[in-house]
Amino acid sequence: MDPRRARDPRLTRANPHLQRVPSGSPAPPPPPQQQQQQQLHHSAPWSSTDSYATSSQTTLQQVPYRSASSNMSVDVAAPSGNNASATSIYKTRPLFCVVCASNQNRSMEGHHVLQKAGYRVISYGTGSAVRLPGPSIDKPNIYSFGTPYNTIYEELQSKDPHLYTANGLLQMLDRNRRIKLAPERWQESRTIADVVITCEERCFDAVCDDLLGRGGDFNKPVHIINIEIKDNHEEALIAGKAMLDLAATIEASQDIDEDIDRILQVQQERHPHSILHAVAFY
Repeated sequence: MDPRRARDPRLTRANPHLQRVPSGSPAPPPPPQQQQQQQLHHSAPWSSTDSYATSSQTTLQQVPYRSASSNMSVDVAAPSGNNASATSIYKTRPLFCVVCASNQNRSMEGHHVLQKAGYRVISYGTGSAVRLPGPSIDKPNIYSFGTPYNTIYEELQSKDPHLYTANGLLQMLDRNRRIKLAPERWQESRTIADVVITCEERCFDAVCDDLLGRGGDFNKPVHIINIEIKDNHEEALIAGKAMLDLAATIEASQDIDEDIDRILQVQQERHPHSILHAVAFY
């Protein structure tokens, strides 16, 4: 092999596949396979009536755009059956707050029955300290808010288990410690409730005064309802059922602001407790 052929492109052997056909000579015939493809293209030229176009048009006729959009608008604008509840306006469940003096007996009974029934509920006390009956009227057991129920339970049990079992304190504290950790003071709370149920008129006044002093910066309305309850275990049990009925009526209402007068009227007819009502703002 002449070594110049590898270096000089003019001396390389011409590739017969890359040779140009002179303009005057006829073009060489294509391979047999290419001839068949050309015959197919010439015999069946592409048009809008082609099989591909026909299948596309058939698909569009099965699910036309106009029909799809109209069905969608009907589903959103006029739901029927089970779809109506799914597209209805979402309503947040109200948060109930039960308040008494020491967050021990009446408010915790209300907290217990409402929580057991599945309502959203919290509870507080408005007093300066937690006061529980002692061996005599002038010797109460006094604790600060935040002292765990279990600590109070163990201390009273160690002092006089017979006395505090007989007056129901140990049973009450045992129930309370199963609900939450410790009694809480209303004035120190910052949780925003929708409905506050107080158990005594002085607690009602304390809640209203406290909310008034906060200034209403959030402009969030809250309904304060007082149910007058004597501070003993029997009256607390009776009032717990009244709170349950009140909570059920309020939660079933679509607009508590519009329905509150009717709700309280029905509540007063069903239960013997006197009722006070006020609207304040957080």
